[in-house]
Amino acid sequence: MAFFSQELAIDLGTANTVIFKDGEVVLDEPSIIALETKTDKLVAIGTEAQQMEELTPPRIYTVRPLMNGVIADYDAAEKMLTGFIKKATGGRKGIFKPALKIVIGIPGGSTPVDMRSIRDSASHAGAHDVFMIYEPMASAMGIGLDVMVPKGSMVVDIGGGTTEIAVISLGGIVESSSIHVAGNEITTDIIDYLAQQHSISIGRTTGEEIKYAVGSVLMELPEDEEPEDYVVVARNMVTAHPAQASISYKEICSCIDKTISKIESEIIKVLQRVPPELYSNIAHSGIWLAGGGSLLRGIAKRFSDKVNIPFHVADDPLKAVARGTCLALDGTDRYPFLMR
Repeated sequence: MAFFSQELAIDLGTANTVIFKDGEVVLDEPSIIALETKTDKLVAIGTEAQQMEELTPPRIYTVRPLMNGVIADYDAAEKMLTGFIKKATGGRKGIFKPALKIVIGIPGGSTPVDMRSIRDSASHAGAHDVFMIYEPMASAMGIGLDVMVPKGSMVVDIGGGTTEIAVISLGGIVESSSIHVAGNEITTDIIDYLAQQHSISIGRTTGEEIKYAVGSVLMELPEDEEPEDYVVVARNMVTAHPAQASISYKEICSCIDKTISKIESEIIKVLQRVPPELYSNIAHSGIWLAGGGSLLRGIAKRFSDKVNIPFHVADDPLKAVARGTCLALDGTDRYPFLMR
């Protein structure tokens, strides 16, 4: 790396943004900003802004610039990306600002318009050299798979806004699917369930907490893996009085079943399109799971039982895409799948 240049690998996710610099994580914060209502002036970013979500007075509002893996609010995305880059680079103060080289992970279903928006946001945020890599490819690299060999590898990345499914061989994506069924929809399922079955109103922050505390895709877990019930205190939707409910993992399994079934069906659809030789590779080595959704209890077993192919959860699945993007950053001159 040149003296007057800096290199960043960015996983710009719907739920979280992770930035690697010099092979280390320098930023891992929620993809959200807080703005002044009248002026749209930036008030807070990342973790600080998330703490304000659903708690702001009328003069402040929070925005999640990405929806379903793509930029939904261009101005907010640029402000967020600029703020994150400043945090990651230490502000880049002084007369001579180092040139920024960036590799950004993007969803497999991104359109040319989506890609242009991401590229422009990065450029306006100070990047001089911008590369993009599809998230399934980055995820495979981050898991540790050799994506350049003539062998079929399959990854399922269940993120916040999208689930990315891809079969990779010889440095290319042979078959893929990107669906808007992922962590956010699972959280919505939980919010709706508590409203319908317990007459309790909760926000997305509490919904996320419940998902990670007692989230499961199996009705029966080994005794040592069973989480304690989650006790939630919130407003009763009928009386407006405080209400308390104890939520078990079995209840969560039941209420998110339809969403998980949609992901299962999409995995099967992709497998049906895979060429026979690559299918043999996948059946032998298994399918890899990454993203926050892979942390749901029992998900590898449920998918394995459904598809009859072994599923493996990646080490530190939340950062698989970011790690892969970091590896791509070190090989921008030799990886043919990187886009500019």
